[in-house]
Amino acid sequence: MLGEPLPVHPLSFVLQSHGWGKAEFARLMRAHGKLLGVPLATNRTTVWKWENGQEPDADAQRVLGDLLCVPHEHVQAEGWPRWLPVWEVTGLSVPWTEAGTVEALADLVGSGRMDRRGFLTITGAALTGLAASWAEAPSAFASALDGDRVTDTMVSTIEQRVSTLRTLDDQLGGARLLEQARGDLALITGLLSAGRYTEGVGSRLYALAARVSHLTGWMAYDAGLRSAGQQHYVGALRSARTAGDDAFGAFVLAEMGVHVSEAGRTAERVELISTAIDNAPRKLSPYTQSFLYLHQAEAHSRDGDHQKAGAALNRALSLWDRHAEDESPDWLDWYGEAQLKSTEGKVMLRSGQVERATSSLETAVKKAAPRDKAVRSSRLAEARLAGNDLDGALDAANYGAELLEDKVSSVRALDRLKEFSERLSPHRSVPAVREFRERIQALPVAA
Repeated sequence: MLGEPLPVHPLSFVLQSHGWGKAEFARLMRAHGKLLGVPLATNRTTVWKWENGQEPDADAQRVLGDLLCVPHEHVQAEGWPRWLPVWEVTGLSVPWTEAGTVEALADLVGSGRMDRRGFLTITGAALTGLAASWAEAPSAFASALDGDRVTDTMVSTIEQRVSTLRTLDDQLGGARLLEQARGDLALITGLLSAGRYTEGVGSRLYALAARVSHLTGWMAYDAGLRSAGQQHYVGALRSARTAGDDAFGAFVLAEMGVHVSEAGRTAERVELISTAIDNAPRKLSPYTQSFLYLHQAEAHSRDGDHQKAGAALNRALSLWDRHAEDESPDWLDWYGEAQLKSTEGKVMLRSGQVERATSSLETAVKKAAPRDKAVRSSRLAEARLAGNDLDGALDAANYGAELLEDKVSSVRALDRLKEFSERLSPHRSVPAVREFRERIQALPVAA
């Protein structure tokens, strides 16, 4: 049976990394099977089916595993396609030390520009193990022994650059700014690995590396590069731990949950946000706590536990009501009513409370920055459609399309509008629906 295909299947990455075409790979499989005494009839069509969700039979997996030098016991233990050798991430294997953090960042700078996979790299035990490692790891600093001196003024200059970049991301979307963020991360990594600095400057550098690595990961995610996004989040988590900034580390874990839940791994998101909340600093402000519990509400909602989702949502709203204007950390200064209403709307929609969901999502779109308006317009359209308001749904969806045409670059927003377009299939005979669907099809892939 054909399963749901990944955007880019891990097998496709294996073929690409070895320079094998489908026909050549099929020939190699037949020849290697003959050497092992396992007759195969693999052809180009067979390979295409594997890349599009069909699982190879046991004999084919045995031959492929041997061809790729993967132990058979690993093939059996991990299952298809998890055993394919494409999941190595430096940030998961190096020790939780200052040197390990620099190594993980250097690997991101060296290889993080490519995301040929398009699938989630870190799931299951590796993901939850990462969260547990973050909770247990020590934070420590040692001054660099050689290289140029890094001054407070230099760090302040980079901090200002990053602050500006965050603001531009809200306005334009991540795809247009991703290279600039990668350049900033490369600069910071170079200072950490070769610079000479005091412990205080080093602490600021690692905290800044955490911010920029997260921002780069966020931009990659917004541009549809899910694997690269995840790996940058790992760099952010490690850097935050090295800097002793566990509040930001909890924030990153919460954000990592978004990736896995959108890939259907909702229970893993629940576990991630639970680890974040349980290990966050005790003296978190109501502002930051509100953010974490809002993520918990969304996690439970996606996992189908509407009662727990409602309880977490109420706690997030209550904490928000208690927050003071001057208590937000700089990395969370974008958080506010628009985000609260967006999640409230999604939680209410999944629990069947369409009227409240629509009201919340209308506020979320109205108060959002341009990129988030484009992303959230599809959810508002979905809520209005659930309330049998086809005209209102099209108004919301067309608003998002207009933003993608003129102002914003966000693959994430485009993908969500395409998903909503599919929901309109029962209404495809309506002229306004046909016009909208044609409009979506005309948008560039990298909107």
